[in-house]
Amino acid sequence: MTSTTYQVIGMTCGHCVAAVSSELEALDGVSAVDVELDPAGASAVTVTSARPLQPEQVRTALDEAGEYRIAEGR
Repeated sequence: MTSTTYQVIGMTCGHCVAAVSSELEALDGVSAVDVELDPAGASAVTVTSARPLQPEQVRTALDEAGEYRIAEGR
């Protein structure tokens, strides 16, 4: 198991948390997603998975969920 935390911009409410969590949980090998919502900035999204995810997988899942993106330089 591995856990990786991403700083995600664009999450402002519980609906955002649900959408992002749902898309990330659908990725192969993901067992848990934990979100610390920060509506005014970057939310900490921790993904636990059987093996490390490729950054492009995470970006695609965020795009599928809505207008969310990984904060650059974090």
